[in-house]
Amino acid sequence: FTPLPADFKDNLNKVYEAIEEADFLAIDGEFSGISDGPSVSALTNGFDTPEERYQKLKKHSMDFLLFQFGLCTFKYDHAEEKYIMKSFNFYIFPKPFNRSSPDVKFVCQSSSIDFLANQGFDFNKVFRNGIPYLNQEEERQLREQYDEKRSQANGAGSLSYISPNATKCPVTIPEDQKKFIEKVVEQIEELLKNEENESLELEPCTGFQRKLIYQTLSWKYPKGIHVETLESDKKERYIVISKVDEEERKRREQQKQAKEQEELNDAVGFSRVVHAIANSGKLVIGHNMLLDVMHTIHQFYCPLPDDLSEFKEVTSCVFPR
Repeated sequence: FTPLPADFKDNLNKVYEAIEEADFLAIDGEFSGISDGPSVSALTNGFDTPEERYQKLKKHSMDFLLFQFGLCTFKYDHAEEKYIMKSFNFYIFPKPFNRSSPDVKFVCQSSSIDFLANQGFDFNKVFRNGIPYLNQEEERQLREQYDEKRSQANGAGSLSYISPNATKCPVTIPEDQKKFIEKVVEQIEELLKNEENESLELEPCTGFQRKLIYQTLSWKYPKGIHVETLESDKKERYIVISKVDEEERKRREQQKQAKEQEELNDAVGFSRVVHAIANSGKLVIGHNMLLDVMHTIHQFYCPLPDDLSEFKEVTSCVFPR
């Protein structure tokens, strides 16, 4: 089974269930390359110490991309006296989630690409339909972005959030922005006086100006309006202000929270599968899998530690068995 972004979310529970009921798991990865310097034979010299092998792979292999992740789950059927196997194949690609998302750079090795092409590998499924992912630090930063947006929206856009940073007094507006904010306030005053119009769409503006608008409206209009930032077809961001009662504002904010949570889950993407494997505590097996484990930790959890002993500690957390 090969889930793509369109059906990844719909089938994620099937993957979770297969992991949960399994007696053990097997993983395997495909990469955009193996070595950016030494030959593969030199990189995997049989006389290397574990520390030497780890340092070689960390130095010469981590700029490549793990772009296909294979997962097999095995459950023993006592009645049939055989193992029931379920296989999943994930194409992975770090698509930028928004303007502030990491713009990941990676390298390719011609021999690896040639090998995969000869095996019938579908590169379109990677680059066009690959499932996105975030590591733990990127996920934390994205959550902080959402928290900051919610804090800005407190009062002017949301009574659902009580933020210690919410504006409790008049906002200090830079001199060069005063006319801009005064014009926005005039437009809102006209909107509130006009019984026919229910909403106002402001001209696209900068992120700093939007922040000033949110802060000003939070102080000046604590009730009666809903403020929301939208994006046009041209990727320009603008603010829409709507007249609402308390119940409608709460309903809209709940919808917004649900949408943001869904967007966050979409951005975390395939990392959710790796987290499920880690949280299951199930035995994970593989063939010659040091590189698979290193890439999995590097892409979906955190940068690799400097030495082997620390790497072992991290690995025991991600793959307890």
